[in-house]
Amino acid sequence: AAGRPAPACVLGIDLGTTSVKAALLIGAEQGQVVAESCSRETQAYTSSLEAGAQGMEQNVQRIIKALNECLAALPQQQLQKVSHIGISGQMHGIVFWKRDKGCKWTEGGTGPAFEPEEVSHLVTWQDGRCSPDFLSSLPLPQSHISLATGFGCATVYWYLKKSPDFLKSYDAAGTIQDYVVAMLCDLKKPIMSVQNAASWGYFNSRNKSWNTDILKKSGFPLHLLPEVGDPGSTAGRTISAWHGIPKGAKVGIALGDFQCSVYSCLTERTDAVLNISTSAQLTISMPPGFQPPETPDPSSTIAYFPYFNGDYLAVAASLNGGNVLATFVNMVARWTEELGLQVEESAIYTKIITAALSQNDSKLAVHPTIFGERHIPEQLASVTNIAASDLSLGHVTRSLCRGIVENLSSMLPAQCLVETGVRRILGSGSALARNEVLRQEVERIFPFPVVYGKDVDAAVGAAMVM
Repeated sequence: AAGRPAPACVLGIDLGTTSVKAALLIGAEQGQVVAESCSRETQAYTSSLEAGAQGMEQNVQRIIKALNECLAALPQQQLQKVSHIGISGQMHGIVFWKRDKGCKWTEGGTGPAFEPEEVSHLVTWQDGRCSPDFLSSLPLPQSHISLATGFGCATVYWYLKKSPDFLKSYDAAGTIQDYVVAMLCDLKKPIMSVQNAASWGYFNSRNKSWNTDILKKSGFPLHLLPEVGDPGSTAGRTISAWHGIPKGAKVGIALGDFQCSVYSCLTERTDAVLNISTSAQLTISMPPGFQPPETPDPSSTIAYFPYFNGDYLAVAASLNGGNVLATFVNMVARWTEELGLQVEESAIYTKIITAALSQNDSKLAVHPTIFGERHIPEQLASVTNIAASDLSLGHVTRSLCRGIVENLSSMLPAQCLVETGVRRILGSGSALARNEVLRQEVERIFPFPVVYGKDVDAAVGAAMVM
């Protein structure tokens, strides 16, 4: 995007794990500014028929419904001026569809919109169906990123071995954000950014190509692999007016939500970005020209994510973030229900944060890795140092928030940040934006000034790239 004039009005969309966000950016004297933004929870989680309890799937119809609601809530007169659309979303996951029947366009109150037609569930990055034994039975990828459960290519292998008939129903696949781009532009073959391709596994970021020889030998359905393009380039143009956005608006190749969150706020190489939404990441940018090692170290806590313009981010990518707090709130709600009382989860969330704010300290030590970590998938959570004096909701919530931040800090310690020249931390993501206790713990654990963004950062970043 550098060097070319910014478009007058850009729409940024982020298809997240729990919500869809949209932001309208308009040109102003000081550069692009957010004119309007909107967020809608998707409530898309659904059970997995094939994978059972290990599966983690989302209903694509519900995600697109939330997207349509988000756009319908933005001002029509602004949407009519949109010339460019940037889209980001949750990485690693995979959704399958039929190319000529991926969606149907219908006329709504705010103009034409599309609805999914012959589309599978989205198997998300949180999916646990690929056990360590299953993963070790797969061919070794030629990639700098270790293969993990929830990665698109691993999920395809699972279907190939456990439910081959499922794959026969579809002839296209991508991340949820690639699906939306393909529908908007009527792409016969989906196109995917290097960022999303790397997140699927079996992709060589150095030469920007799939490991086709390795995949072909093991019978992988190569026709399901999207084309790959550079992040920041155009995928196509809208084939129809869409919620008032004119037909022919340029649509960028879909991007990783994490990279877009970083892009929305990272301006100096001396900044580190801490993002806590459903999961959590702490990242620093690598020097220009950096290339990741050819083979991954599966036990390393740091991964290298492709960024923009050939650069890389060094990332401590934790599977445990806001989802840990959500699980805790859900547990409290279920206990309350078993005691014969009904309390809304949103009310519980507010109360536990208030309770934790009145407890500055707690000896309780919560190791919150209930979802494991990619470098140690078998490790679960634990609570130690339990004293009778530290059992209030405030103590437990305070310790839980501290544990989430300490876990990230153990993956990329403050000392490493100091050694790489980091001078401040930029905080982003919905969990951090809404939770003052988490913010306090970030400031307690990291010896840097912290500046906070908003929870629409990925949508803003996706728009800025355009």
